[in-house]
Amino acid sequence: MFRNGVASHDSASPEKRKRLVRVWCDGCYDMVHYGHSNQLRQARSMGDYLIVGVHTDEEVSKHKGPPVFTQEERYKMVRAIKWVDEVIEGAPYVTTLETLDKYNCDFCVHGDDITLTADGKDTYEEVKKAGRYRECKRTQGVSTTDLVGRMLLLTKAHHSNLEKKSDYQEHTDNFGKGPKGRSPWTGVSQFLQTSQKIIQFASGKEPQPNDTIIYVAGAFDLFHIGHVDFLESVYKLADRPYVIVGLHFDQEVNRYKGKNYPIMNVHERTLSVLACRYVSEVVIGAPYSVTADLLDHFKVDLVCHGKTEVMADKDYSDPYAEPKQRNIFKTIRSGNDLTTDDIVQRIIKNRLQFEARNQKKEAKELAAIEAIKKKADDQIK
Repeated sequence: MFRNGVASHDSASPEKRKRLVRVWCDGCYDMVHYGHSNQLRQARSMGDYLIVGVHTDEEVSKHKGPPVFTQEERYKMVRAIKWVDEVIEGAPYVTTLETLDKYNCDFCVHGDDITLTADGKDTYEEVKKAGRYRECKRTQGVSTTDLVGRMLLLTKAHHSNLEKKSDYQEHTDNFGKGPKGRSPWTGVSQFLQTSQKIIQFASGKEPQPNDTIIYVAGAFDLFHIGHVDFLESVYKLADRPYVIVGLHFDQEVNRYKGKNYPIMNVHERTLSVLACRYVSEVVIGAPYSVTADLLDHFKVDLVCHGKTEVMADKDYSDPYAEPKQRNIFKTIRSGNDLTTDDIVQRIIKNRLQFEARNQKKEAKELAAIEAIKKKADDQIK
């Protein structure tokens, strides 16, 4: 069995191994964010082995609209989430008992929202009726709808120390909203970071004497497959890697990235990075320049950076001067050139399609809510 990408040997008896609870999750997992990761974390806690089915581009386009990421990118993103034990490529959009039985899963888990087919049917209806459905709490304050809106709106109101401005508030009220109102599942709500949430996502493991402590730093905005490939390359540099990611504060990122970057604020980026199986620890609000104090404090053996351009610090100095002087700096070429800018361009290019997708999704959800309400009223009568 694989846990966090590493084979583990179960010393329990064969009888006990047979009783392992196998859990099924499925979805599009497009623009994977910490809301998706939190759903998978909760699902994994309900059993012993988590299998995640990911839909093809064709299925997603048919039922929801065009995905931002390709199916190959989405498969790899889900595999990088540390609570996932196995990924099934091309899982059917409608979850059936046949699928659960095929992969020996006891039940499936989904958030407390609703997923509908193109013709408005609940994709989990069959497994719900069979009693093989469990629900987990949807993560408040994040949705693909909101992230797309931030990219298109080009405001900075989502940054961690700024008040929401009227244009952003108007976006939260109207982006993707259909003519008949707002669905509680597609609507935007504010994300509130808590220490408990960080604890749930953190590994809680300290470096051991024989570990190689590797430090990387950056924005890691809209945590994507380019970041995953980079971190996987870093992870493979040592037999016992302990990878620490330094995350820059929002205002620091905006200084060197400009526009309305970062798209996700530092609290959101923290959870996104912590969910990655290649990451051991995160420094929240790391200094832009990698200092002697930082290297000594964490006992860093190696500092890595990708092949993206390194901007000078405010005093025009090289932020990696200290690790270079110590001869512990390494440039990593992961083979993936995807950047956050590229993702934003994908969204902008297909803006009308994504807005139409959100409106279509919301209309189906509102129709489902009305049907559920009518059924409940009829039962009362």
